[in-house]
Amino acid sequence: MGRGTNEMAAQLAGNQAGMTELRSRLLFVLFALLVYRVGTHIPVPGIDPSQLKALFNQNQGGILELFNMFSGGALERMSILALGVIPYITASIIMNLLTMMYPTFQQLRKEGDAGRRKITMYTRYLTLAIATVQGSSLAFTLANQGLAFNPGPLFLFVATVTLITGSIFMMWLGEQITERGVGNGISLLIFSGIVAGFPAALGQMFESARQGEINILVLLFMAALAIAIVAFVVFVERGQRRITINYAKRQQGRRVYQAQSSHLPLKVNMAGVIPAIFASSLLLAPASMASWFGSNSDMDVLQQIALVLSPGQPLYILMFAAGIIFFSFFYTAITFDPKDVADNLKRQGAYVPGIRPGQQTSTYIDGVITRLTVWGASYVTLVCLLPEMMITFFGTSFQLGGTAVLIVVVVAMDFMSQVQSHLMSSQYAKLMEKSKLQSYGKRR
Repeated sequence: MGRGTNEMAAQLAGNQAGMTELRSRLLFVLFALLVYRVGTHIPVPGIDPSQLKALFNQNQGGILELFNMFSGGALERMSILALGVIPYITASIIMNLLTMMYPTFQQLRKEGDAGRRKITMYTRYLTLAIATVQGSSLAFTLANQGLAFNPGPLFLFVATVTLITGSIFMMWLGEQITERGVGNGISLLIFSGIVAGFPAALGQMFESARQGEINILVLLFMAALAIAIVAFVVFVERGQRRITINYAKRQQGRRVYQAQSSHLPLKVNMAGVIPAIFASSLLLAPASMASWFGSNSDMDVLQQIALVLSPGQPLYILMFAAGIIFFSFFYTAITFDPKDVADNLKRQGAYVPGIRPGQQTSTYIDGVITRLTVWGASYVTLVCLLPEMMITFFGTSFQLGGTAVLIVVVVAMDFMSQVQSHLMSSQYAKLMEKSKLQSYGKRR
């Protein structure tokens, strides 16, 4: 009786310890997101809010509105976090490209934690350089467009340093969430910024319906479509292609282990939400700069670039779709190497039925991955281009669809899976500890 009570108490204590750690991680995530949301309401010193509001009213529905969605409203308020995580994402894209092209960076990836730390350090330096270029360009634009009370050298210096510091702070905050919280920090920051804009988008849609700008039937159709998109995204993201794996009979000492069968799960969309974020970031950076600088009367070329790269334009749709497809294949190639998988299966005495181990297995897995990526890239492209389709067919903006819903749903699913993994790992650790103690007592 006493032994059973002690075991139950130990198990409850282990579960309580696991819940305490998870609770502390979740509280850290909530605190970090709260700090981020507060930062989006702190304006850059010297900005004229009335002029800024007028500029955004003129560019409503353009590229600035899309950039503002990714910044969580920070750009509209021209806060200290106006650049958001765009410089860090751009730096990550460049580093991934360098890793694919240059053997030096490929060797760093193979060095384990030490190599990853060096790549992270280079990414931080590149983020600083990109933030410096974008921050100084934005500061000069604010001064030239009359958005500052006293445009001059002091304003340019203060605004540039403020914007650069805000971007570096966003990078640091995202890394802290990843290390000390739950889930991917950068994705959660983008997630919180998008979710913060949902109430305003809903209010705008209901107000348009009340004033008669949108038919009530169209509004109901958009609501049903939003629900269908969420269900479709969840269905595809949970979809898997399972490759059957057989293990040969093996012998260890005098014991013979029978042949076993397992499977290799491959997701339909292995790149997740990364292609949509990367493609949006590459389009937002030049398009937003062209839109800001193109406001001058003597900048006709930039005005044309900003117009061509605006949402809904054919070139924007074509480049956005091409970017999503490219990054779907690119990111999948970085994160999943069929040759390494085939070599690991061969070392473990495993094989795919009907396929010879080694190179043929690698070729077979690579073919499966390629076909899955084609469908995954098509699905991401279809969901992300939905707002443009709504504008074309119904003449109304569908702000609760496309990239925003894709990012929100995928990040939420990843966050919940991370929470479940933390719970399972704490329970597994206590189970192993309990098993070792029991076997130790029996041996004695």
